[in-house]
Order: sequence, then structure tokens, then C-alpha cells
Amino acid sequence: MAFSAEVKQELCRQPLRRRCCAQAEAYGILLFANTFHSRQARIITESAALKERLPKLFYRAFKLDFDQVPEGEGKGSFLVEDPDKLKTIFESFDLEWPDSVALHINLSRLEEDHCRAAFLRGAFLAGGSVTDPMKGYHLELATSHYHVGRETPALLHEAGFSPKLTTRKGSQIVYFKQCDHIEDFLTAIGAPVSAMEVMNAKLERDIRGSVNRQVNCDSANADKTVAAATEQLSAIQRLEEAGRLSSLPDKLREAARLRLDNPELALSQLAALCDPPVSKSALNHRMRKLLELSQNV
Repeated sequence: MAFSAEVKQELCRQPLRRRCCAQAEAYGILLFANTFHSRQARIITESAALKERLPKLFYRAFKLDFDQVPEGEGKGSFLVEDPDKLKTIFESFDLEWPDSVALHINLSRLEEDHCRAAFLRGAFLAGGSVTDPMKGYHLELATSHYHVGRETPALLHEAGFSPKLTTRKGSQIVYFKQCDHIEDFLTAIGAPVSAMEVMNAKLERDIRGSVNRQVNCDSANADKTVAAATEQLSAIQRLEEAGRLSSLPDKLREAARLRLDNPELALSQLAALCDPPVSKSALNHRMRKLLELSQNV
């Protein structure tokens, strides 16, 4: 099941207690649905959970039934065309019927936090989608109503969110790209389990990225160690072939012997083998001296 479908399934488990919240959720669904005007309300969905919820929701909100409901599985339409039913719906939101041309969000109906959250839940159920968090972070709400699209960011700002707005194929798209904003939005509209999945996915991606960076860093350090050891061995061998190794000071001869005997060890490990042990910096200074001497051979 796609992640968006999982989120909608979780949202549809929210109880229908307050009538005001049922109306707010229905309002969000209608304004972000496929069709909503004075002659028709059509909601198209393939979510089995939403198909089960919509009749209960609309009866709780408006005391009415749909004129048409989908049959069977897959995508289907819920339809209201009866003028009396449409009038009831419009008047529930103080919308003029049948004269409303451009629909707006009636913010006076969404003053309470629980009603605002219910409205946004409905908007997501009808026109929302969210990317699988293992692939990326993107949540959007799409509506064909120009003013609704422009007013939704203001509503979200009141709830503490900072969405972005764009236009795609004539629809207004309100969206989030930040992981933490998506987590907070899903929690606010009633999908805390899905929000936790987003959080866990982010943690997993961060850990995986950190491990990869550490592996790359370790690999780079190992390459540097091998390159440095190879250069030191070559210098020491040139000094030995020229007969100059035996005439060097004791500390330099010890450094050369340790490198010849332990070509695979890092400089810090060689420093610990010195008698007495020395710092990595001190041994590095001795190796640089051997390199300088070998250049004159």
C-alpha cells in the first residue's frame, strides 16, 4: 500500500464525535474534491477507508445521504445533485446558493483548533498526497478553486505552519518540503502513527548517511596511510642501498627499522612501538627527515 493510502486509512479511523468537526471535515473534502459547485458535488476516491467514512461523515454533518455511491472496489464516485441537498450543504457554510460562483474558505467556521484540524484532514483526504518518506519529503494539498488555494496557506499559518504555494495544470498546490513540517502536519490532522513513520525514516536515512560518510572517511584515511607508508619505505630503501642508513642517528635508524618491519601500520601505531614511545608528531618529524635525506641520495 502506498504511503499516502496508509495515511488516509489512519485518518479515517478518527471518530465522528462533534458535529461541527464533521462539518469542517466535509467542508475540506468538498473544497478539495473533484467537483463542487451549486449544481453538483462529486468526490472521486479509490480509498476503501474513505468510501466507508464518507456516508457516515455526510450524515453526521448534514443529515443527508449521497445520490450516488460507488459499487465494488477501485476508484468510484460519491455524487450529490439533488438541489435541496446542495442547498443544505451550501447554507451550512454560509455560502450563497445557487449564486456562488467563486468559492472561498469561510474562516468563521474554522475558528476552533479542532475544527481547523478537521478541515485540513478533509482537505488531505480529498486532495492530498505525501511521498514515501524513504524516498523523499513532499506533502501537498491540491484544489481547483483559486481562492481556496490562496486562502489555505493563511489558514495553515494560523495553525503554526509555513507552507508554499504553486500552480500545476490549473490547480492550486499548497505543499511542504521539510520533514519536520510534514511530521507536525500529519500529527495535527490525526495521523500520529504516519508522522512517526516519517520521523523514523528520517532517522534511518540520517544514520545511513552518517555511516556512509564514516566509511568514506575511513577509506580515504586508509588510502593516505598506505600512500605515506609506501613513500617512506621507498626513501628508507634508497638510503639503505646507498649505505647511509647505518650512519644515521639512533632515532632515525629506529624509525626506519620500525617502518621496514611494519609496513602496514599507521604512524600513531609505529610511534607506540618506539623505545621509549613517542608522539605521532615526533615520529612524523623523523619520517620527514628520512624523506629529505633520501632526496639527496
